[in-house]
Formats: sequence, structure tokens, C-alpha cells
Amino acid sequence: MMQNMKRVFAALALLGVALAASADEAAVRRMMQGKLRDTGTIESVQKAPWGDLYEVIVRGPDGPQILYVDGAASVIIAGQVIEAKSGNNLTEERKRKLTAIKWESLPFEWAITSVRGTGRRKIAVLSDPNCPFCKRFETDLQKLDDITVHILPYAVIRPESVRQSKAVWCSKDRVKAWNDLMFNRVEPQAGTSCDNPIDKLIAFGRKLGANSTPTWFLETGERYTGALPLEDTRKLLDQASPPKR
Repeated sequence: MMQNMKRVFAALALLGVALAASADEAAVRRMMQGKLRDTGTIESVQKAPWGDLYEVIVRGPDGPQILYVDGAASVIIAGQVIEAKSGNNLTEERKRKLTAIKWESLPFEWAITSVRGTGRRKIAVLSDPNCPFCKRFETDLQKLDDITVHILPYAVIRPESVRQSKAVWCSKDRVKAWNDLMFNRVEPQAGTSCDNPIDKLIAFGRKLGANSTPTWFLETGERYTGALPLEDTRKLLDQASPPKR
């Protein structure tokens, strides 16, 4: 009997903590709504797992923004939280979770796809042919084996990017035409009047809130931006697409 009573008291104590936290989060939400009226919609409020702060997710036209506030909402912090011991960017990791998509939802029918080896490591890249960081990133991807690379032409940097991307799509060998343009600046010789998805891809990328190139996705659906060092990219690919046993 005593053991059962202890379990009941423990459960009630946990419930009390949960209700108190919920009440605090609701209070923070109410205080923040007035302050962020023109910024976006408050998507969630929760106690941060470190410090005496609350995490507030605000959803705007450019996607989610992560803010940190104290319990009185008297201080609003818009910045990056770095874990001192590991050096991990906790804000960036959280944002990747918030912006993750279903891998299957990507429009692979609009991709320029190349496969090397087993193709087990999978990556999809929103890339502009006039983006120097895209060139650097794709050059590194060329050094990896056992990989499937889906290039989604995201022609947003210059007006000629649209024409070039359409000409690549209209080429007989799209992979070769894209690589020649990206790595060697060889203009595709095909026309641009074929049925192509370039305008649809631009709309797709903007709907995702892709504001820079390259924006890329792993098989887990997690999103990254920019050209990471090759070894970092290799590690992420191996974690997302482990060898089948």
C-alpha cells in the first residue's frame, strides 16, 4: 500500500511540475504575442533545456525564427546558442529539425540525377549555375563514391541562370551539360523551348524559404545551406544514409 501511495505522490508531483511549466509557457506566449505582432505567428513556446530561458518559435514568410526570452519576456535574444563543451551550434541544430521535410516530397522528376557506385549516399541540391559556392560544393561531391546526387536547378542568382538552366534541361545529356556549365563554363547548346521545370523549381524553392544557394537535403530530410568542408559533408552523408547490413 505504501509503495503504491509513493507512486501516486510521485506522479502528482510530476503532474504539478508539468502544469506549472505549461502555465509559464502560456504566460510567455501571451507576453510575446503583443511584442511580435508584426513579425510572424508564434508557433511554439517551450522551456529551453538549459538556462532560465524559453524558446519561442516564430513562423514568418522566410520560415521559422528561433528566439530566446526570459520568463518575464523582458529580454528577447535573437542569436546563436553554442554549447561550450562540444562547440555545437544548438540553435542551428534545432532549426534543421524545424525545417526538415520528407525526402519523398522532393520533386525528383525535376532533378538532374547522377549515380556513382552503389548510390547509397543520397543528397538533393538546390543549385544555381552561377553560384560559386555551388560550384565548390559540387566539385567536392564529385570526389565521393557510392553516391546519388540530385541537382535541382534553382535559377535565382542572375537572369541568365534561367536561360542556362532551361538549356541544360533541354540537352540530350543533362548531367554532362550541367557539369560542363558548372565546372568549365561551357554554355549548353540546346534551345530553351522544351517542356522544362525551371520556373516550377524556382517557385518550389521559394515556397521552402530557400534564400541562398546551395541549399541541400539529406535522406533524413534535414536541410543545410552553403558549402561545408568535404569531410563534414561525407560524415553527414554517412550518418543519413548508412550502409545496408
